[in-house]
Amino acid sequence: MMLFTEVRGLPVVPSAAGAGPLGTVASLDVDVAGRGVRHVRLRGGRLRRETALAWEAVEAIGPSTVRVRSTARPGPAPAGHDLLGHRVLTEGGTSHGTVLDVAFDPVTGRLLAVFTTRGEVTPGRLMGLGDHALIVRTA
Repeated sequence: MMLFTEVRGLPVVPSAAGAGPLGTVASLDVDVAGRGVRHVRLRGGRLRRETALAWEAVEAIGPSTVRVRSTARPGPAPAGHDLLGHRVLTEGGTSHGTVLDVAFDPVTGRLLAVFTTRGEVTPGRLMGLGDHALIVRTA
């Protein structure tokens, strides 16, 4: 298990020997319906803009780096939202605080738990993520 906050800021490096970093992790994009990480958003690299890699390009995440396939090349960052700091609302509109962190499996990218200022939310309760809030089913 790893936390989104542990991954943020880690250098992203290709698995090929001698290859320099592609950038650092800015955030992880989530597929709420699939309950997993969809993209790794990067900052830095040659053009110093935010780019993204599909989760499938990730080979390993360790305490000091995110290693990706040698052939992986960051592309334009798709529209998405950083889950950290996002407001959480139940399907009925009741506030459930703010997202503090997210636990995930670093091998599969599967979400394990969302930690909010009002407690833990299981991935099975996630309904949607938009500009305004993360929507969850009422417990």
